[in-house]
Amino acid sequence: MKLGQIFVLSIFFIGILLPQTKRIESQFRIARLKYAGGGDWYNDPSAEVNLLTFAKQAAGIDADPKYEFIEISNDNFYAFPFIFMTGHGNVHFTDQEARRLRTYLENGGFLYADDDYGMDKAFRREMKKVFPEYELTEVPTAYGLYTCLFDFSRGVPKIHEHDNKPPRAYGIFINGRLAVYYTYETNPSDGWADPGVHETTPEKREESLRFGTNILVWALTQ
Repeated sequence: MKLGQIFVLSIFFIGILLPQTKRIESQFRIARLKYAGGGDWYNDPSAEVNLLTFAKQAAGIDADPKYEFIEISNDNFYAFPFIFMTGHGNVHFTDQEARRLRTYLENGGFLYADDDYGMDKAFRREMKKVFPEYELTEVPTAYGLYTCLFDFSRGVPKIHEHDNKPPRAYGIFINGRLAVYYTYETNPSDGWADPGVHETTPEKREESLRFGTNILVWALTQ
C-alpha cells in the first residue's frame, strides 16, 4: 500500500471512530491547535505549509499544504488525524477540552507538540489533566519513528539551541501506540518556517523537514 493510500484510510477510520465528526477532504491535512492561556499558538504559520509541501515531494504523501487551526471544542476537531501545537508560553485546557482531547487520542488521533521555548511547564501540567494516569516518557532512539523514512537513528536532531541542553523527545503511549509526541530543547518546527525567519541554516532546515516527515509517516502508519 502506498503512503498516500494509508493516509486516506487513516482519515476515513478516524471519521468513523470518533463522535461529532464532519467529513473532510481525503488529502492529508495538519491542524494547528488553538489553545487558551496566553501562549502564541499561532506563530510561524508557514511551518505546516512547508512541511506538507516537503513531505508531498519527498515521500509522495497526498497532502494539502495549507495552514489551518482548530480549537478542541470545535465540532470538526475529531476529523483531523494529526494535530500540531507549539508556542512560547502558557497553555490552558478546560475540563471539557481535556476530556475531548483524551477521546481524540484514545481513538486513533495523534498530537505532536513542539516546545518553541517556554511551553514545557504548562504543557506537562495540562497533559496531566488529559491523562492523570500516564507519564510523558522519553522515547528511545531505537524507536521506529526515527528510521521509518529518513535515518535519525541517533534520535531527535538539535535544530535550535535554546538553553544549550541536549534535544529530548517524550511520548504518551496508549496500548502500545504513540499518541502524543513532544519535542523539547530542539524546536524542529522553527526549521519548517520560511527561510530567513529564524536564520536556520539550509542544512538544519533540511534536517528539520526530514525529521518532521518522519513524524507524519509514523503517526499515520502505525
